Amino acid sequence: MSVDFISAPYYLWATFLGVSMYSIIELNNKQYMVEAGKPALVDRLDLGENQDFTIDRVLYYRDDKEVKVGTPYIEGLVLNAKVLGMVKGKKIRVFKYKKRKDYRRTIGSRPQYSKILVK
Repeated sequence: MSVDFISAPYYLWATFLGVSMYSIIELNNKQYMVEAGKPALVDRLDLGENQDFTIDRVLYYRDDKEVKVGTPYIEGLVLNAKVLGMVKGKKIRVFKYKKRKDYRRTIGSRPQYSKILVK
C-alpha cells in the first residue's frame, strides 16, 4: 500500500490506533478530525439538541478500502451528523499588569462547544 505525502501523518495515526474510518471536515472555518460513530467536540453550532445536519465540506476521507483527498473539498461526498448537545470548555483566565503603576486586570472566558456524532 502506498502512502502519499499529504496523508502520511493521519494514515500513521489511524493505523497505530486501529481506526477504520475517519474524515477531516471543515465547520465554521476550522478543521476537525472526526470518526464515524464517535462523538467530537466542535465550536458551538447554531443548531438545537438532537438535530440532524449534513457536512459537505469534507477535506479528507479514509476507510478500509479507499483514501480520498479533496482539492480543496471532495465533490459528491456528504456526511450526516447529529448534534448531541452543548458543552462548556475549560475556563480561560488572562491576567495583565504593569509594574509600579497599580494596574491589574483579570479577564476570562469559557468557550462553548457542540458535541456532534458523525453517522
